[in-house]
Amino acid sequence: MLALYPEITPYNEVFLKVDETHTIYLEESGNPKGEPILFVHGGPGSGTEVKNRRYFDPTVFRIILFDQRGCGKSRPFSSLVNNTTYDLVEDMEKIRKHLKIDKWILFGGSWGSTLSLSYAIKHFEHVKSLILRGIFLCSKKDLDWFFKEGANNIYPDIWEKFIEQIPKEERSDLILAYNKRLTSEKTDVRKKAAIAWARYEASLAKLKSDHEYIEKISESHHADAVARIECHYFLNKGFFKEDDYLIKNAGSIKHIPTIIIHGRYDMICPFINAYRLHGVLPNSKMKIINDAGHSASEEGIALLFNFLDNIIKKF
Repeated sequence: MLALYPEITPYNEVFLKVDETHTIYLEESGNPKGEPILFVHGGPGSGTEVKNRRYFDPTVFRIILFDQRGCGKSRPFSSLVNNTTYDLVEDMEKIRKHLKIDKWILFGGSWGSTLSLSYAIKHFEHVKSLILRGIFLCSKKDLDWFFKEGANNIYPDIWEKFIEQIPKEERSDLILAYNKRLTSEKTDVRKKAAIAWARYEASLAKLKSDHEYIEKISESHHADAVARIECHYFLNKGFFKEDDYLIKNAGSIKHIPTIIIHGRYDMICPFINAYRLHGVLPNSKMKIINDAGHSASEEGIALLFNFLDNIIKKF
């Protein structure tokens, strides 16, 4: 299982105002003079957890965590206003400048891999290396797999529970249908949709079903932010200028040392994403976890995390 470093408390916590609407939470822990590493959380909308800072050796790394717009400790909570991929990219750049960092390592999983790649493509001169897990490209194929045709063939029972929230005449576009409910002014409609969305995602997150995990995620206060913000991003196709944007623009980061970690049986972000990304990044190394799905807490992925510091030090 995952051998985390001992619990540590941040030596610096900041609420950084990034525009007229949003203030994001930012923290630093570990070694103030160590190698800067930015943990980029998933979702979008998940927020960070205390355990995230425990992935890294606190004597070696300057560990930086932040909650993206609308989630975690950032405010306003669950807000969709001025909340796009490129707003988040520029928030990361504001964090870098605020902390007076020249180059840093980006560590992102799932949506965190999407955002890390987006930042690196635009600000490659400030990225020392990338560590990416559970690659999500936010392409049409990704969204169709999860919300139209793909995952439903493997988990038809869970799929039925997900779509039963939506009238038959609206099921041709589940993202649009859910967005309508997740932005409803009726609290009960919004809550019901958020729980169904979060439960569907959590049910497919691990290779082996974890009922306790599913209940924890779906009934969480944060399910509202995850469901609303994810749906908002997916409805807008990640706010990218073109489909498959990350693959098409990966040429600008082909020089950056990159580690790609992916579960073979990932039902949320199919393995083909990692395979394709590795193919366009000649300076990347890929580690396939043959007994894992999507979640970072699965044993196969967790065991690899035990050697994370050694992997990073090789860059």
